[in-house]
Amino acid sequence: MKWSDFIQVAVGSILKNKMRSLLTILGIIIGVAAVIVMVAIGQGAQARVESQIAGLGTNLIIVFPGSIRTGGVSMGGGSNTRLTLDDVDKLKANTTLLAGVSPIIRAPGQVIGGIGNWNTSTMGVSADYPEIRQWSLSSGDFFTINDVRTNAKVAVIGQTVAQNLFPDQDPVGQEIRVREVPFKIIGVMAAKGQNAMGQDQDDIILAPYTTVQNRLSGFKNIQQILCSALSPDAMDEAQQEITTVLREAHKIQPGEDDDFTVRNQTDIASTAQETTRVLTILLASIASVSMIVGGIGIMNIMLVSVTERTREIGIRRAIGAKGSDILTQFLFEAVVLSLSGGILGVLFGFIATQIVSFFSGWTTVISPFTVLMSFGFAGMVGIFFGFYPARKASGLVIIDALRYD
Repeated sequence: MKWSDFIQVAVGSILKNKMRSLLTILGIIIGVAAVIVMVAIGQGAQARVESQIAGLGTNLIIVFPGSIRTGGVSMGGGSNTRLTLDDVDKLKANTTLLAGVSPIIRAPGQVIGGIGNWNTSTMGVSADYPEIRQWSLSSGDFFTINDVRTNAKVAVIGQTVAQNLFPDQDPVGQEIRVREVPFKIIGVMAAKGQNAMGQDQDDIILAPYTTVQNRLSGFKNIQQILCSALSPDAMDEAQQEITTVLREAHKIQPGEDDDFTVRNQTDIASTAQETTRVLTILLASIASVSMIVGGIGIMNIMLVSVTERTREIGIRRAIGAKGSDILTQFLFEAVVLSLSGGILGVLFGFIATQIVSFFSGWTTVISPFTVLMSFGFAGMVGIFFGFYPARKASGLVIIDALRYD
């Protein structure tokens, strides 16, 4: 028999029992659709994380207090486990590869102004923070170095704060109170959106770090130090320069571990990409279980089909069909069933992905590779689970098959 004949016979056999065939491939349909949806969500999350990390600033380097922990135990060996403004000053004075350095001092709390109040976070930064973060303003101006030196009570607010406190008026020139301290709004940052952790970057108030430390925080320690390298090519050397300066500032002896952590954008991106990649694989693996279940269903129905068509098999063998012809015919039926489920699964996967994206607002990415992988896996399931019934059909004894009632 020709390949076209095998396909024609397989399709005809499947169409004779439409409802049974549909129920048989239901697991394949669900499995393929689930894989496409899960991978689309995972790849969408990865694309979103990469975009948001890029928005941090192409040359961004972040210094955290405390060393890398192994097994929950700090591996730092220095005498200082905190970051201070002295560290910021020493980085500014003793580095040559940094374009900007800004401390980060956070003071969460309620802000009052405009039409009411809003719970947000006030962050103390330096005057070059917008350049370090590559974050532009939508209106007004950012505060200056002189504002930092004089502890000026001025603030620049994010879009979320502006929309909630001043929905119908220009915030620039208005006054807000943070922990009873009055601040004059001199600018509004451009919309930034959520970061890789899902936090709203626009829900923020930026003020001179000296003002935040003296008026709101009251602590000498700072949470982070943001630095920007002169160029992407200088990232590694700049990171090493930061490490050298801080080790000397913290009096860390040779052989002792750092009591701080320096991370550049590449490190952050690699960690985020690995996390989303593992999550995507996990979700796809869970969804693939449905295809395995669908394959078992195909095997069961093919075994039933072999039993029902025993006499047909005997007649075909008696008039000259080879065992390999019978095996190929039943294997084709299993594969056609599985691929039919794959086609429908891809269709429903596309539809389900659009529905998920529409109602959740998540970014989803359907790649051709995912579609081909899901479709190909469906075909492999048909071959794997269809081989045993096909082998059983090809091994029937002609006389016994003809006598079967």
